[in-house]
This record gives sequence, structure tokens and C-alpha cells, in this order.
Amino acid sequence: MSWNKPLPHATPISAPYWEGLKAHEVRLQQCEDHGHWLFFPRSHCPTCGSRRLAWRQVSGLGTLYTFTVARVPTLPEFSDEMPQLLAVVELDEGVHINTTLVGVDPAQLAVGMRLRPVFDERPGVATLLRYTPVDSAHPDVMTDATADVQAPAAEPAPQAVASKRQIGHKDLEALRGLVSEQYSGWSNAVQVTQDMINQFAALSGDDYWIHTDPERAKRDGPFGGTIAHGALVQVLASRLAMPMDFEVVGFGNIVNYGSDRLRFPSPVPAGCRIHGRYRIKSVEAVKSGTQLTMEINIHVVGQDRPSVINDLVMLYM
Repeated sequence: MSWNKPLPHATPISAPYWEGLKAHEVRLQQCEDHGHWLFFPRSHCPTCGSRRLAWRQVSGLGTLYTFTVARVPTLPEFSDEMPQLLAVVELDEGVHINTTLVGVDPAQLAVGMRLRPVFDERPGVATLLRYTPVDSAHPDVMTDATADVQAPAAEPAPQAVASKRQIGHKDLEALRGLVSEQYSGWSNAVQVTQDMINQFAALSGDDYWIHTDPERAKRDGPFGGTIAHGALVQVLASRLAMPMDFEVVGFGNIVNYGSDRLRFPSPVPAGCRIHGRYRIKSVEAVKSGTQLTMEINIHVVGQDRPSVINDLVMLYM
């Protein structure tokens, strides 16, 4: 998985802290004159003013001081990690560290619960510090191959597939019975990578920098990084297995007749996952057969607002 989220930049003062995380150690500064523990990294002790500071390894254990469950992404890049569990941890040495929690159900969070450190290596160029309950089964180190038990689960193993209800393409009464204001359940999720975006840009000729230049998009763009083409996200609907419990049968041919409406209300940042759902919007008899309009909504996982709204018109002949 390509990392699409902001990363820290070490300074000469903070470098030992980040080097410690890469070694899977939590390191804090301690005042050598009076023993005060410090965090964040500084050039002098804020309690006594001493500049005699030493870096020392600590256990990293602590308690949950406070937390919030963010259900709106703090940045677009975090749309695929909803909800974000933002927390302040009070280490046993008394300092407070801002972090995110992993491997825990938000409903189980409680101020004062004991936490242990988790070293997140997924960014590659830096290791980040997360926290999880001390009795959690979450691994101590997160990698691309390590599933976060708080993250959306991998697609379940196939179960016995129930028979789909078959409806003849000329059975207008039965087809109109599918029309609903309610959306289906969610499809599988697909990750939209930068490589995928680059390939689409090369194929379509739309290589505008907001799609293909991560550095410029981060510096000058309105979304903090590159985003997928709306047309690409629309096309990826074919990779989303919508949970349909019916099948239209008896036709000789089916034609994708186009779209009555196609909108791209919100961006899909590179690296995010998308999934979709649908509803049958209308069914009508036309001269050449039966026309069915299906509204498909594609969302970034965790986002309430869709990234694509497509009223897809299909003609059964």
C-alpha cells in the first residue's frame, strides 16, 4: 500500500525521538539536574531551565488521558480510516503524547485505561507511534502485511450464495417492485493507488498535475495531495460487486444506454479505498425494450458524502 498521509519531519532536536521509534523504542528526554521528564523534544527543561538533557529509553506504557472519536476526516487523506480515534496518552513518566488508538472498539474506550505502544512502519520512511489497550491482540508492530483490527475487515470468505430472484425483462410489475428510496448494502472495497491514477492518466491523456504530481499537489493543490480522476472512479464501479439479490433474465441483449445524471461531489485522494451501493430508481417500457435506471453511489470508505453519483441507464432488449 502506498502511504498517502502527512509525515513528520525530524529536526536536530527531535531526531533521537524518531530514531528511537524506528528501533521500536520510545525515547524521552530527561533533565539531568532535577530528573524532570520532557515531551515534546526541547533544547532546555521547561521546569528548571537546565540545558543538561539526556535521551533515555522508557517502556512507553501509559494511561488514556483523554480521547475523541472523529467521524469527519481531519484531512481528506484520512477518509479511509474512519472513525479516527484521536487520543492523549499520559505515559508513566508523567508526560503527555498526542497519538491515535488502534485495535480497539470505540465503544470500549475509557479514560484511565492502560495502553501500550504500537510502532507503525507502514509509511516506510518513518515509524509512527500508535497506542492500543495493554490486553489487545493487536501486534506491537504494524506493517503493510499487518491488519489493524480496528480497520475495516478484509473481505470475508465466500459463503454459500443464496439463489437470486430471477425476474423476466418484460415483467414490468416485478421490476417496478425493485424501485426504492433505500440503498443496498455496501460492495467490496477497492484501493485507488497513485499507480492506478498514473495509468489512467497515460491512457486518457489527462495528466493534469493535480492527479499525477504528488509533490506539487501537496504544495499547491486544494486537497493536500493528488486525487483520482472522477472518470476513473466511475469506471472502477465495475470492480465493485454490488450485493444484488435479483437477476434480470430472458433478454436477448443488454445495452449500457448512458447516464441520466453523472456527478463527482467529493474527491478521492490517492491511496484511499472506495466502495459502492445502489438503488433501482425507475423502470419503464420503451419502444426497443425495458429501460431500468440504477443510481450508483461510490464513496471513499468512511465518508458519508459520495464521490460519484451515476444514474446508469440500462436497456434490456
